[in-house]
Amino acid sequence: MNMRSFNIKLIVKLIIFNLLIMNIYCTKEIHMQYQVNSANIYETKAQKFKAKNEAEYISILFTNLYQKAIDPMVLFQAQSVLYSIGDQNVAKEMLLSGYFNNPNIIIPSNSEMRKDIPKFITETYKRFYLRYPTEAEKVYFTNYIQNNQEVTVEMIYTAFSTSDEYSFY
Repeated sequence: MNMRSFNIKLIVKLIIFNLLIMNIYCTKEIHMQYQVNSANIYETKAQKFKAKNEAEYISILFTNLYQKAIDPMVLFQAQSVLYSIGDQNVAKEMLLSGYFNNPNIIIPSNSEMRKDIPKFITETYKRFYLRYPTEAEKVYFTNYIQNNQEVTVEMIYTAFSTSDEYSFY
């Protein structure tokens, strides 16, 4: 009898233990749902970390200035110019000078720039950096263009295309 009472006591203890475990761990899940406000997120320059190689730089620059893809032979010639000059900054400025002297370039006129400076700034940022300018950048460039009448579209485009941010994607 002793063995039998021991087995019953053990079984009762196991049943009580299982009931306690099931009571603790078998509760109804509460589902929480949070609302998320939609927002436009644009890439910042801090997220650009991969440097463009010469072919990418030339192709993207050509597309930004002419609004069409570059011919492979023209790309090859431009690459040859960049490779032949030791100082890459000088080489890029020479390449830009050649592009700006071409009558087929598609850029706004100086009067169009000055007619709506904030629009010009936004379009330039989107064209070269593939992002919208911050408010500080808009204010800076608006004041700079308004206070310096000798500034041209060519100067602004040169500054953008030779900047560090433009060299990365």
